[in-house]
Amino acid sequence: MKTSATRPDRRQLLALASATAAALWLPRRAWAQAKFSSNPFTLGVASGAPTADGVVLWTRLHLAGQLGTSLGKDSVTVAWEVAHDEAFSRIAQSGQAIASVDLAHSVHVEVAGLEPNRWYFYRFMAGDAQSAVGRTRTLPTPDAQVAKLRLAYASCQRWEHGYFSAYRHMAREQLDLVLFLGDYIYEYAGAANAVRQVTGAWVQSLDDYRQRYALHKGDADLQAMHAACPWLLTWDDHEVQNDYAGTTGGFGSSAEPPSDFTLRRASAYQAWYEHMPVRASTLLQGMKGLATGAELRVFQKIPYGRLANLHLLDPRQYKDPIVCTQGGRLGSSTFDPRTCAAWSDPKRSMLGQAQEAWLAAELAKPVASASAWQVLGQGTLLGPRNFKTSPEKMLWNDGWDGYPAARQRLVDALHRSGQTNPAATAVVLGGDVHENWVGHVKADYNDIKSASVGVEFCGTSITSRAGNASRSVVDGWLADNPHFSFAETRAKGYGVCEFTPTQLTTTLRVVDDVTRKDAAIATLASFQVQAGRAQVERI
Repeated sequence: MKTSATRPDRRQLLALASATAAALWLPRRAWAQAKFSSNPFTLGVASGAPTADGVVLWTRLHLAGQLGTSLGKDSVTVAWEVAHDEAFSRIAQSGQAIASVDLAHSVHVEVAGLEPNRWYFYRFMAGDAQSAVGRTRTLPTPDAQVAKLRLAYASCQRWEHGYFSAYRHMAREQLDLVLFLGDYIYEYAGAANAVRQVTGAWVQSLDDYRQRYALHKGDADLQAMHAACPWLLTWDDHEVQNDYAGTTGGFGSSAEPPSDFTLRRASAYQAWYEHMPVRASTLLQGMKGLATGAELRVFQKIPYGRLANLHLLDPRQYKDPIVCTQGGRLGSSTFDPRTCAAWSDPKRSMLGQAQEAWLAAELAKPVASASAWQVLGQGTLLGPRNFKTSPEKMLWNDGWDGYPAARQRLVDALHRSGQTNPAATAVVLGGDVHENWVGHVKADYNDIKSASVGVEFCGTSITSRAGNASRSVVDGWLADNPHFSFAETRAKGYGVCEFTPTQLTTTLRVVDDVTRKDAAIATLASFQVQAGRAQVERI
């Protein structure tokens, strides 16, 4: 079914990707003439996709209290500056870029030629308006010896379920990077017992997605965290539609109106690009390609000197459709694998064949340093989670448990990587399940005595609710899933990983009440992993 409410504007879908990164070296008078009724930098600033000599700077011009594209039908020229100091007395680079109307007046400036492994400040100007000041950094060169990397991992920030106060505390963690692992927005029309309300109904059209992102980007705590350091971003399902897989739609609720999923996915991918500090090269075939089902390339490897390789994965865009749903319904559910032969089909994949092959090849390479960390950032829980509500197993089919052959291929790749680089350690970071899980990646999950080929930290949500299981229930899950050593289902927050050449320290940080703007922060638990030993120890 196609309706005007679900069909993206053709002009927007056919916009060329090159327009997204256009930097126009115009005289100051060309942009100083712009006039705004109020400050157009209401969605803040952000940086991302850092390299050793550059970074992407982002903003979007948007007037407060407006929906959709609020600045009319004309593109706007925006000036930008990168400085060595917060007072902007020592300018490192400056220039101008187009805030294209076809891309919701978003700006993606791909700055290059900066010094490696150092902090910078940046800002935007349009007319007589000026943005907030952001702080960003370049990465060490791949051959550099690095003493430390501090990154936070986070996911799942549903607006209605609470305030983003966790980000206010995260901004004080003295981080080098944020690794965001999916569900930046949710497409739902609303929530029962909402702490705060979303604008609009079910998100389906390009304007719908833009409005939902603008709502989130207007949050002061989220803005502050984006302005504090660069982000690396992947996605999960709610950036498009609950439980979607590859080019097929999902089914979040029977109340959701029908849509043309190809057009909906194209709109969702375009809106994600418009609102994230990512490079134009992620649009492999431009906006025109999205309209015909082309990919938006998210997966990548980011070397952090000789200390760590960060592998950012995309477990949603290429995955095979979900199978084994109870009652034959579409979408996700728990299931008993004894009742579903399709579950063990070796051809089914979470990452898709191309991404699987790319990751296996990257993990097979000798690392630059004996103590390097191999970090995988992906959307969900990797290890099996048997809920054991039947005599045998009860698994969840939308995560890795629904794709056991694909998971084993990933585990085998980690095992081979460890044999090639015996002093390196694999660390898998995930999200999606709204709960904290900590454990070991086993060479054979059916044999608890098999070798640990990595460690896993799956984080809770920023706000999104979970099952809220009791302590006794969680303890039962841990007993039935001994590859996990820690689990907690109720608290909301984020994780902080500090990597050094000799050890990893991971701290689970949680807020005391996600329904309060002034929520306090505390440490739920802390863990250490010694370099070269895939063993988690609680400290």
